[in-house]
Amino acid sequence: MKSKEQYLKLNENVSGVIQGGCEFKGKLSFEGILRLGGRFEGEIFTNDVLIIEDSGFVSGNILADVVIVSGKVVGDINAKNKIEIYKPAMIKGNLSAPSISMEEGVVFDGNTKMGQ
Repeated sequence: MKSKEQYLKLNENVSGVIQGGCEFKGKLSFEGILRLGGRFEGEIFTNDVLIIEDSGFVSGNILADVVIVSGKVVGDINAKNKIEIYKPAMIKGNLSAPSISMEEGVVFDGNTKMGQ
């Protein structure tokens, strides 16, 4: 498992950034890496990497290859590869992925399902 800092420092192949102070509603799909530090309401789909930063908030379902969370999510997260959750993350929803890791101190209310 990479550290949270390693993921947050990723700048190569970043295809989008929604920074703190920005809000977006609707359906979002992208290629590459998206760093979300603002608010998003709706559905997110990617075959790549979604990083929800400390200041990020997502209300809706997520389907991605890799999801890294240190912000807040209300909704289900489905990852084809893995989900990594770092404090101070707060998640209310279900998690499904072949690999799920959760740092001590995370707040999680939901169910997990690991497997293909």
